[in-house]
Amino acid sequence: MAPNKLAVVVALVASLLLLAAPGPGGYPPAPPLGPPPHQIIDPAKDCGGACDVRCGLHSRKNVCSRACLKCCSVCRCVPAGTVGNRETCGKCYTDWTTHGNRTKCP
Repeated sequence: MAPNKLAVVVALVASLLLLAAPGPGGYPPAPPLGPPPHQIIDPAKDCGGACDVRCGLHSRKNVCSRACLKCCSVCRCVPAGTVGNRETCGKCYTDWTTHGNRTKCP
């Protein structure tokens, strides 16, 4: 019986060592998608500048700025850049839609 117990203990230790070892290549975590968003601490102060950058190249700046300021005050986030990167601000920013089922936040 002693050799059976010894074999079980050796197999258990070996499997624990294999589980604790890093994976093949030890790959670092994947980088985030796109640049980091502008995190808004105080919407009254921070939203204006972030939305000016976001809507700077938009063909309808007033419409873009109005929607951006509303989204910024509610979601407390404005994506970096002038287009795209909306997923960096989370579900509040990406899932908010208009009555016409179009995305509300620029």
